[in-house]
Amino acid sequence: MSADTPRRIVLLRHAKAEWSQESDHERPLAERGRMEAPMAGRKLADSGIVFDLALCSTAVRTRETWKLAVHEMPQRPRTVYEERLYDASLGELIALVDETPDDVTNLLVIGHNPGMHALADALSGSGEGDALARMARGGFPTAAFAVVEFSGSWKTVEHGVGRLTEYWTPND
Repeated sequence: MSADTPRRIVLLRHAKAEWSQESDHERPLAERGRMEAPMAGRKLADSGIVFDLALCSTAVRTRETWKLAVHEMPQRPRTVYEERLYDASLGELIALVDETPDDVTNLLVIGHNPGMHALADALSGSGEGDALARMARGGFPTAAFAVVEFSGSWKTVEHGVGRLTEYWTPND
């Protein structure tokens, strides 16, 4: 693919999790989360984006979010469960995105805050409509997602390279 190939990265925060006695990594979705995840999946399906690859954190709540969301989509992309997404810093997240093969046009990342919000904010040099302002005001609640578009190789992903084309929360 050429250097000006349009690309899309969708950053999805896991749905609402239980506050349990288990380790943070093992926390399951709460009842609210089990309702939020399919809503996010339907909204992503309605967007018409067909994902080539999904990177999902290995935490229980992200895997459960993905399992519920993907059932609402017209096709299931290749999915990689990535340990490094759990508790990743902004720099680590950018490094993971940089590793995406160039045959991937549409990438979905299912992860955690503050990383998902930080990455969406960092990549979005501009935005459509009020998407940037809404994301700044609303933070990045559970089951929210941001769609960022840019051109070029995944290896060129850096601060301000993209345009935020959509920001959605379950309260929309």
